[in-house]
Amino acid sequence: MQESGNDIGIMRAALEWYSAMGVDMALSDEPVDRFAAPASVQKTAPASMPSSAQTTTDAPAPTQTHMQPEVHNVEEAKALAAAATTLDALREAMDGFEGCPLKHRATNLVFAAGNPDADIMLVGEAPGREEDMQGAPFVGRSGELLDRILAAIGLNREKVFIANTLPWRPPGNRNPTPAETAVCLPFLVRQVELVAPKVIVTMGGAASKTLLKTEAGILRLRGKWKDIEVGEHSCTSIATLHPTYLLSQPAQKALVWRDMLSLKAKMATFE
Repeated sequence: MQESGNDIGIMRAALEWYSAMGVDMALSDEPVDRFAAPASVQKTAPASMPSSAQTTTDAPAPTQTHMQPEVHNVEEAKALAAAATTLDALREAMDGFEGCPLKHRATNLVFAAGNPDADIMLVGEAPGREEDMQGAPFVGRSGELLDRILAAIGLNREKVFIANTLPWRPPGNRNPTPAETAVCLPFLVRQVELVAPKVIVTMGGAASKTLLKTEAGILRLRGKWKDIEVGEHSCTSIATLHPTYLLSQPAQKALVWRDMLSLKAKMATFE
């Protein structure tokens, strides 16, 4: 049967959607029809099983690598980050790091943007689809909103340094796991040490919980100043809502406006 152009367009759209959601490989060469499973399949386990199939105390316990980071990967990340004496060297080290599975599904490393000599550093959560495609943080609609937020208090991307908690996009824009955050954290810490900002603005729950070392929610954290230590660097910080959240909850922009006015007042003390 010859496929129509419309059918091909539908299939192409489906493939693009699967790719955006992080589906990039088949589990087997042949499709499995789950609805064709025989109705006579036993629904209960047999009363006994051969001794060869029984679990013994010698069998290794199943691992949960998705819940707990590989220790050697975290240690490797720490060593690579510590050895980087410049941001360029750090970026090169991150490019060569293979210890985070997210890297193998991401299109680009999203390192940072802005002025490395800035007094203010913004830290977001993880790259989205457009950031992954362009290799830069805060692009697309959320980036445009961030630019307007900064402009409202006299800032722009040449006056701040912008990074993310994770430099690689989680498939389908899902929340990063604790293991993924742990293995990427040494690189973020080293970024902070090299930039040495006076103020860190954490944007969103993931960034705020990571750098403020808390499990409190973002609505409880936002708007409050806190002195923090990130690696060997000490500074003050304020948490606020992420621009992506504001796109779906525009009524919350008033809260961010209060946070930005507080940041503007803090900036006046730098002069």
